[in-house]
Amino acid sequence: MKIDSKKFQNVLKWQITAATTVLFWAVAIFSLFTLNLSLLSCTQDGYDKGDGIYSYLRGDFIEAVVGADKTLVSLTTDDGETLPLSQPYSAKWITRPDTVYRCMLYYNKVREANGQYVAEPISVLEVPCPKVVPLAELETEMKTDPVKFESAWMGKNGRYLNLNLIVKTASQEDEEVFQRLGIVQDTIITNPDATRTCCLRLYHDQGGVPEYYSANSYASILTSQIPADSVRISINTYSGVVEKTFPLKNP
Repeated sequence: MKIDSKKFQNVLKWQITAATTVLFWAVAIFSLFTLNLSLLSCTQDGYDKGDGIYSYLRGDFIEAVVGADKTLVSLTTDDGETLPLSQPYSAKWITRPDTVYRCMLYYNKVREANGQYVAEPISVLEVPCPKVVPLAELETEMKTDPVKFESAWMGKNGRYLNLNLIVKTASQEDEEVFQRLGIVQDTIITNPDATRTCCLRLYHDQGGVPEYYSANSYASILTSQIPADSVRISINTYSGVVEKTFPLKNP
């Protein structure tokens, strides 16, 4: 079983949680960062404080193992916990068998009669893992239109640098509107202690899209793409440039 590199390196659906918008990351050199921001209706699940389906709801970034029948059968969280599913989970975006998808999972952690814990899935959202593109390979002008920065953090296992961003979107009446986002490797700095820091920048081309609504979204960057001892990511926001630096674990 291996990570689905084709899914990681080509067009990926990015589920927007706040506005239920679907974005598209594209990382092929001639169609870099194409992003569809057609706004759909907003839905929200209620939270049951009793012993209902949402009583013990958790949310984790996971690597989801998909079996031969294209159903999700087990998962591993960024904390390193591996759980089987209480029942196989299927979704339209699961198109390849015997592979691993990066996902955001909302679930109940349930202890069965035999003492084993299982994950009872409530919702599974595919999370894009954009390819890091060297600046020299861009065939377009570097764009850094602002977004709103919510957070950036390294997964406990060190495999992913996760981003939570808010982008401004148009209304549903603007049917075919596009933005472009991506991750660009700017340079690698050699520090005084001989360690190296890889500098990444968020590419964002607003593309003339009206900024009427805010859409919250996540993405995960595979750190195996980053040839350094630490990583610094630079994001242009409406309040100025935000930079975050994280140590990388040695393979």
